[in-house]
Amino acid sequence: MILSAENLSYSYGARTLFANVSFNVEEGDKYGIIGVNGTGKSTLLRMIAAHEAGEGGKLEIPGNIVMEYLPQNPDYDAEATVLEQIFSGASPLMLLLRRYELAVEKAAEQPENIQLQKQLLDLQQQMDEQFAWHLESEAKAVLTQLGITKLQQKMGELSGGQRKRVALAGVLVRPSDLLILDEPTNHMDNATVAWLEQQLLKRKGALLMVTHDRYFFDRVVNRTLEIDGGRGYVYAGNYSLFLQKREERRVAEAGAAQKLRNIYRRELAWISRGAEARRTKKKDRVERFAQIESEVKNVQTEKNLEMSSVSSRLGKTIIELKNISMKYDGIDYLKNFSYILLRNDRVGIVGPNGAGKSTLMDIIAGCCRPTGGTLTIGQTVRIGYFAQHSEFPDSNMRVLEYIKEANNYIETADGQRISAAQMLERFLFPPELQWVPVNKLSGGEQRRLYLLRVLMTAPNVLLLDEPTNDLDIPTLSVLEDYLDSFAGAVIAVSHDRYFLDRFAQKIFALEADGHVQPYIGGYTDYEEALRLKNQEAAINTKDKPIAKSAADAVQTKCVAQEEAAKKKLTYAERLELQKLEQEMARSEAELKMLALEMNSCGSNYGKLAELTKQQEQAQAQLDAMEERWLCLSEFAE
Repeated sequence: MILSAENLSYSYGARTLFANVSFNVEEGDKYGIIGVNGTGKSTLLRMIAAHEAGEGGKLEIPGNIVMEYLPQNPDYDAEATVLEQIFSGASPLMLLLRRYELAVEKAAEQPENIQLQKQLLDLQQQMDEQFAWHLESEAKAVLTQLGITKLQQKMGELSGGQRKRVALAGVLVRPSDLLILDEPTNHMDNATVAWLEQQLLKRKGALLMVTHDRYFFDRVVNRTLEIDGGRGYVYAGNYSLFLQKREERRVAEAGAAQKLRNIYRRELAWISRGAEARRTKKKDRVERFAQIESEVKNVQTEKNLEMSSVSSRLGKTIIELKNISMKYDGIDYLKNFSYILLRNDRVGIVGPNGAGKSTLMDIIAGCCRPTGGTLTIGQTVRIGYFAQHSEFPDSNMRVLEYIKEANNYIETADGQRISAAQMLERFLFPPELQWVPVNKLSGGEQRRLYLLRVLMTAPNVLLLDEPTNDLDIPTLSVLEDYLDSFAGAVIAVSHDRYFLDRFAQKIFALEADGHVQPYIGGYTDYEEALRLKNQEAAINTKDKPIAKSAADAVQTKCVAQEEAAKKKLTYAERLELQKLEQEMARSEAELKMLALEMNSCGSNYGKLAELTKQQEQAQAQLDAMEERWLCLSEFAE
């Protein structure tokens, strides 16, 4: 057993997030936690990580179980380097790795210091004895995969998204029996999400995770914990099976509730007879009626988040982009991008982190001026911009006040007039929550509130920048239904493959060189088109004449690059550079292990000869990779 949770509860003030949540985690279990924002998913993870059971609950975690926890906003030491942060922790292995990295740094600064060199050799021997080299190389490989290449950079110098990825690398690398992840895919591009899927699938330990990425949820999870109405429900299976089994549960609960209400009506008719009849009523039946009445009052009706499609009329001209360019610090984020937005367009924008997706959205929204090209917006266009980072200027503002600031009421397509308070109720903000300060809401509740504020302006063009970040799955499902009936154009930046498949009819892929490549269809269609394109490119490359040797090929390519006076790498070359750094780290670790094995051979000359041959081959491969890496790294900045 990894973990046993019984009757976990949490409340603050008069508000109860959840009560009597029970479940068990066994080795190999990969749990996904699902529920509307504000139901306490992150709180539950935090309680388990802190070994807290809440009010009257019981949490059992054997003493030998090692846990690693990734919160939404991880703590960090601003002065620590990336590698120091990765190797944080109290285990002997982590302490050794931190000492080794520090010794390497000091020895490099003072190469003539014999004492430091001796200390380094001693630590190297300890690393050999504890087989720690693979952990160090794995850490560097994982960081590279997550886009973190400056390993000696201070944590305080990194962005929030970079710090989150460093923290993720740390929990992935450090050995653990239970991995606890809170929204690990937020601010992560699609390629990296796919890589993380494979990492978690390969991992042998247990997993407890909150995620709103439904494809990710579906592919990684084998057990689902739903928090609904303050109660916990456990389902065997992934997201697809959860949807099926939840519907079966709700149908059964609805049937039981209806049966209880029928009994209540009969008992009420009986108990309501005249005064003369009441004298003859049996005491036990009166008590039974009181019990039934209490149960009927406690039956919770399912609350569904509702959105009405509200928009204003669009004219002939909507949004036209002509030769839009954006250059900053010598980098082309956009290069000569032109597009005429159509009335019912559903456009998804994808690309690696830092490619300029949010910049393009800011340009369209009028928040940022391009360095080249023209932007034309029609007179009837009313843009609703759901930005990636929602800002609340007055954090003490009440929930209802925040919405009324945008609009007091909206009018639906069928002429229905809905007040701000009514819309808040539809968005699962009951009257008692409407007078709560915005800063008292959870992060997910704030994002849901921000979404409502955007929709309350009755836009006819919607710009959604990473709408799936911090929005719960039920809200996302309703948002997708809303977009189906939205009478206007929608452009969305998203890393959520499920969301893109669900709403997008076109995909715009931002490439590293600033060009925008259009594709027809949703994300799956884009992925297939990209696969075929790469396959074709690989065939064409294979058909080209092969150089006499790997070294010749490297040299030829370097010369070609220099002659072309290339200023920056293509997206494919950046990926190649990342892969090279990963493979080089693995080769270095392999060489160290081979050296260790050769030292232990003794007089076994046959084995020694075999290992020597392997060492020569590994060294040759490493040399070739280093030469290629040097060529690419010259143009990496």
